[in-house]
Amino acid sequence: MTGIALVRKPGPRVAEGIVTHIDRQPVDAELAAVQHEGYVAALRAAGWEPVYVERADDLPDGIFVEDALVVCGRRAVLTRPGAPERRPEVDSVERAVKELGLETVRIEPPGTLDGGDVLQVGTTVYVGRSGRTNDEGIAQLAALLPDRTVVPVDFRDVLHLKSAVTALPDGTFIGSNADLPGVIAPREESGAHVLPLGGNRVLMAASAPLTALELERRGLETIKVDISEFEKIEGCVTCLSVLIM
Repeated sequence: MTGIALVRKPGPRVAEGIVTHIDRQPVDAELAAVQHEGYVAALRAAGWEPVYVERADDLPDGIFVEDALVVCGRRAVLTRPGAPERRPEVDSVERAVKELGLETVRIEPPGTLDGGDVLQVGTTVYVGRSGRTNDEGIAQLAALLPDRTVVPVDFRDVLHLKSAVTALPDGTFIGSNADLPGVIAPREESGAHVLPLGGNRVLMAASAPLTALELERRGLETIKVDISEFEKIEGCVTCLSVLIM
């Protein structure tokens, strides 16, 4: 096994998830559950052992476990989401990571931090300033991760930093609308979202086939999953799990 993939099953209210930068579309909750099973199966096939956070059927956005947690080594930073209605998601995530033996620390008021704004590349942690993550949250994260270099990043037009840009296994950025150097432009918007799985493997949405071809030409192995129902509520492959080595 490569490591653990922390995930949470979607609840029946998943269609009610917060939508900020796109128009709301109908979400098929049953199809979302099937797609989530396919997502988890892809992680398992790549060597990541799924560990499920307890269900949170009354929290529509609870499926996006990444926003509640930032893991660096054996330290788990429990976030304080910028949307107040999402803050109850954190307690169940805390219980899950404590069962895994991780050290837990917290972002405290008045700081806010969404895990989707945190992009780790080696020992550098890029953190997006957003409607969900403020400067106080970024400063607290830097203090909680003294062995990392925390770099604030400005970006535009999307919910989280990792909605705009992610990083390939070699540290090259892919995406748009973020103030980072040497960013590769994807062929599709959803091609900005890659989840490195170890080695040269990356998980991507099936909605970015042209970007996947470009990455394969760069020598990467792309694993594609259909997450169309989650894309309707601003979700992507990164926010549906937290990978823990």
